[in-house]
Amino acid sequence: MKEWLEAGGLYPNPTLVHPEVKYGNTRMDFYIEDKERKAFIEVKGVTLENDGVAAFPDAPTERGVKHIYHLIDVLQEGYEAYVIFIIQFKPVKFFIPNDITHVEFGKALREAAAAGVYVLAYDCIVTPDSMQLDQAVQVQL
Repeated sequence: MKEWLEAGGLYPNPTLVHPEVKYGNTRMDFYIEDKERKAFIEVKGVTLENDGVAAFPDAPTERGVKHIYHLIDVLQEGYEAYVIFIIQFKPVKFFIPNDITHVEFGKALREAAAAGVYVLAYDCIVTPDSMQLDQAVQVQL
């Protein structure tokens, strides 16, 4: 993810990409800036698949819910906020929150999107030695 961000995957010309940044009472996966924007990013790895549909989480995640609500908080401080789901398989039809496993996570994700948090998903190319983000995947909330 860091390599993708540094290469301009999210902001075309980032001036700062910093992993594991403490903000308030939590640690965010990434903080990124360019000349005009600044954002916090949470990254979630997705391995759950059902008939080509990717879903997260595969187990209840109170920590994940906390991070989603924290992204809403950073919007109020003037930052952009992103949650990026990295789908570790192909092919993928689309991504959904897994309400069956953790309804609170799906609720939090929908609230975040409505508040202005960007919800993105990408599949990736996985080899024994690497993992590289590839194509954007449709998110269905």
